[in-house]
Order: sequence, then C-alpha cells, then structure tokens
Amino acid sequence: MGVERSLTELYGDDPERADALAFGRRGALKGAALAAMGAALGSTIPFAARMPAGLLPAALAQAGEVPKLRMDGKATLILLGERPLVAETPEAMLDDDVTPTDKFFIRNNGAIPERFAGDPKSWRLRIDGEVNTPLDLTLGELQSRFEAVTLRLQMECGGNGRAAFTPETRGNQWGNGAISNGEWTGVRLRDVVRAAGPKDTARFTGHFGADPHLSGDTSRQAISRGMPVAKAMEDTTVLAWNLNGEPLPLVHGFPLRLITPGWPGSLSQKWLNRITLRATPHDGPGMGGTSYRVPVRPIVPGSTNDGKEFVDIASMPVRGLLTNLAHGSRLPAGTRRLDLRGHAWAGDLTVRAVHVSADFGASWTEMRVAEAPNRHAWQRWTGSLELPSDGYFELWTRATDSQGRMQPHQAANWNPQGYAANAMARTAILVG
Repeated sequence: MGVERSLTELYGDDPERADALAFGRRGALKGAALAAMGAALGSTIPFAARMPAGLLPAALAQAGEVPKLRMDGKATLILLGERPLVAETPEAMLDDDVTPTDKFFIRNNGAIPERFAGDPKSWRLRIDGEVNTPLDLTLGELQSRFEAVTLRLQMECGGNGRAAFTPETRGNQWGNGAISNGEWTGVRLRDVVRAAGPKDTARFTGHFGADPHLSGDTSRQAISRGMPVAKAMEDTTVLAWNLNGEPLPLVHGFPLRLITPGWPGSLSQKWLNRITLRATPHDGPGMGGTSYRVPVRPIVPGSTNDGKEFVDIASMPVRGLLTNLAHGSRLPAGTRRLDLRGHAWAGDLTVRAVHVSADFGASWTEMRVAEAPNRHAWQRWTGSLELPSDGYFELWTRATDSQGRMQPHQAANWNPQGYAANAMARTAILVG
C-alpha cells in the first residue's frame, strides 16, 4: 500500500503531480484538495477561487523549526550558518525607520577577527595603487582631516531572496531579511581618494579587510571585492566608524568599514585596512566567474555555467516588505481592516509605488510611499486593506522602482549562486 503524502510533501517531491491532483483543468482547486488545504491551514480560504494553479500557500512552505542565533548584543535572528557566521533578520524586525544595531543581519565570508586591542584611532587604512600620493592614515587622521557625515544608508546582501529560486542554488538560503538601514557616521570615500590624487588610469577599486580566511591561511583573503571608481566617488559611499551613534560592533566591522549602499553588501568591506585603485577590474576572492554576477541572457535553471557571459551586479533590484505584521500572524475574529506599513528600496534608484494584494494578485491596492531622508535610504510605505471575512489570507507586497520595473511574482534570471532574486513578498495571516 502506498503512503499518503501531504500537499506540502507532494509539492516538494513532485510539483507537476501535485498540480494535477490539486487543480482542475481551468486552474481552480478541486473540492477535495481545497478541503485538504483548508484543513492544513486551519481555516477556510476566502479567495481560493483566485489562487493561481500550482501555488503552494506560503504558510505551508515553511519547513520545520528555524534555527535561531543566540549572541550577546544581537536580537534573536535566523541562523543560516555558523562557519562563517550568517544570520537573517525576520521581516517583522525591520519595522524601524533606522534598523537598531541588534537587529542588523550578519554576513561573513571568513572568520571574525580578534577585536583590535589598541586605541581605535590608531587603526590604519592605506590608499594606494593608481594614485599620485599613496596615503597611510590612522582612523584618527581620517576623523580630523576630512568632513564627517551621518547618513541613513541601506545595505543588502547580493543573495537576499535566494530561497525563492527554483531549483535551489548554492549559498545561504536567505528569505527577504538580508537588508538593514542604519545611520552611519564616517567620511566620504571620494574625499580620501581625491587626497591621494587618483591618476587618469584609476578606473576601479579593490578592497581589503582583516578578517581571517576560514582555512587559517594568513596569505589568503576571505573576500576582496572592488567596484568602478564612479561608484566609489558617490557622496553616499562612506568609510564608517559609527553605526547608530555608537562605535561599530566587532561583528559589523569595528573599527572601520566601507559602506557601498544600493550595491551588493559584499562591497561594504568590514575591518577595512586597504583600498587600492586599479586600471582594470579587481581580481580578488569574490570577483569573476559566477561570484556576485548574473547572466546577461537567461540560462537554463539548474544548469552549470562558468560565468563568462555574466556581468557584475551593480544596483540591486527593487524590493518591498511588509513589516508590521509577521508571517504567520493570527488576528482576532472579525478583523476586517488591516492598517499596513513597511519599507521599500531600489538600489541606486527610488521607489515609485508599492501595491498590496490580499486575493492572490487578482486585485491590488496602492499604498502611500514616503520620500527617503537621503539618497540610498529605504522608503517607508503605509496604507490599508479591507478583508471580506475571517479565514486564511496572503498579503502580497510588490514594489515598483522609478524606472517602472516592478517585483516579479517569482524569482527571475536564475543563476548558479542565486543573486538578485526579488520576488514579491508573501505574508500569510489567519483571521479568526
């Protein structure tokens, strides 16, 4: 006798067969499947008739207990890896306009270095390469020689949203929480580069930090990425020593780090001790091949590729999150109006619009989007939705950038390392 499997197990093992069993030819859930799905969710599904064929409810997509980070000075984040240490911020912890330091996501490529034992002001940063006057500056000299700025700046991992790719890709399976928007204090990188006198041949940067390679080999960099000089010279690219008014925590790069907002967070080198200017693109760990690169033209999902026709990720894609209702929230019976809020951002661009749907995308309600306090800060959105009854609902959040590009229903442009997935967010709630 065969073993009866749940819809969740069936979708995981054989999605085509799951569709055939659960959905009729016209895409409507069959009666038995609808009853089974409602039982699994613990409620009726008021908009079941509008559910797209083959869609597994977001509430059923969760698999088992989620590992949690237990670390002094940090909130209870989702632990994705211990070596290197990687932890994601739950979406409902991203409700503050300025992300509290304890709620910042954590992404490392190597080990966390020992805390610098000397006076932080004696930490040294070298600027060399294609410059007329190489600089060897202490943190104290950075602070005294150059104008200090405090800006709200977003930082997002290039792999944010990776878990939405099908088939699964390599790397930490981020949901939507590899994003933070802190208040950073430091000096503009461009001021320091100008003081070094960049040559006409200075077209790219290369970044170096003190984080040890996981192998323990002191001759190897854990990660060393670089960017076009044009990005380095933007007025929001900052050499930061403070986060939210306090010295950087060790896990976030104490005593000095680079902040390259709007582009992959791997460019925001922690424990920064050197920036070199180059005539050609940097070739350190994390550069070339398929590292932080995406296909110019779509490739077959699941295929192997050497990345020769890939390009480096520059501006991150548009994304919006609902933050005042947690995924899996249960609301009182009779709740008919939802007051919603969240954040949205779009790399180097701004957010033009945010829409939310409660009926599986059949209709959308536009939210109000506030302006950012400065470039490269995320934007607050607010609005409300009406519900017809109690039951299971999914709140789909979709943002549109200033060039008219909106988040797709599913992660697009599959790539082997799962970068730049920006499928719209789905938040499951139960009313009653």
